[in-house]
Amino acid sequence: MIYSLLRPVLFSLDPEQAHEFTLFSLAKANKLGLASKPRITCQPVSKMGLTFPNPVGLAPGMDKNGDCIDGLAALGFGFLELGTVTPRPQAGNPKPRLFRLPEVNGVINRMGFNNNGVDNLIRNIQKSKFFADGGIIGINIGKNFDTPIERAVDDYLICLRRAFPYASYITINISSPNTKNLRQLQEGHELQNLLTSIQQERERLTIEHARHVPVALKIAPDLETEQIEHIAQLVLNLGIDALIATNTTISRDEIQGHPLAREAGGLSGGPVFEKSTAVLQQFAHKLQGKTTLIGVGGIDTAERAIAKLKAGADLVQIYSGMVFKGPDLITDSIKACSQFLVSKSY
Repeated sequence: MIYSLLRPVLFSLDPEQAHEFTLFSLAKANKLGLASKPRITCQPVSKMGLTFPNPVGLAPGMDKNGDCIDGLAALGFGFLELGTVTPRPQAGNPKPRLFRLPEVNGVINRMGFNNNGVDNLIRNIQKSKFFADGGIIGINIGKNFDTPIERAVDDYLICLRRAFPYASYITINISSPNTKNLRQLQEGHELQNLLTSIQQERERLTIEHARHVPVALKIAPDLETEQIEHIAQLVLNLGIDALIATNTTISRDEIQGHPLAREAGGLSGGPVFEKSTAVLQQFAHKLQGKTTLIGVGGIDTAERAIAKLKAGADLVQIYSGMVFKGPDLITDSIKACSQFLVSKSY
């Protein structure tokens, strides 16, 4: 009810301003003691050596810099994925770079990994109560826009080393369409080199810090069957802990004729649901339960959250759907997914 009153105000603002205002308001409400976690029955999920209090998490992009960790945690999420962060701070792409498509519950963004750098994120994580209380935090890492693609692995390794002591898991983001040539890293030999380097460094860091940190790979929905087969085999061969399906799409098939269809960037929200769920299902078939699957893309109802689980996901993540449905989407999804998982176990 509160969000239904606030939504017209938020939608009267530029989308990026509304995003910043929302984070500021959540952080302020939490500091004033006005935010309290909803009391709902949750079904824990044990995956990647972690126990998630419930299967519904926050997708990256909402809080890139960790400015509102405790405020977001108070909404009831089972886990938070922060970022994408890069080794060095960067401003991202020129504005405007964020667009709402309320007719289809969609969002187009070409943000370009705007963030304050991995060290700033780590400082904010260290200050958060959620971290101190053992909350599950994923850190999503990428490369700086001006790092040549042939040196991309260097940026990922820098972020891996910085994040390792503080992350519950680390996500390798190679699927954003808004950093030039980034999706090239999803291709054969380049992906193998990147993941091999990540795994080798992870083994060294595990010994150094005496802790295991799972590694997840986030992929695009715009993959051909041959690419899916190759990625699935690499994930299995190299022991990647989780696969996150999917990022935003560059396709405009679902919004043909929309006034914003020609805007460059990744399309998320409702229009990507079918495509992302189909890719998720293909990976579920290829991986056969040997790798944790996190379903994300187009969840704007509790029914769609369950659909991701039915397609093979172990966990789900939400972001764009909250723009249109507000925090009720979180609690509704937690209830529905928890009930589904309980019924599935019998």
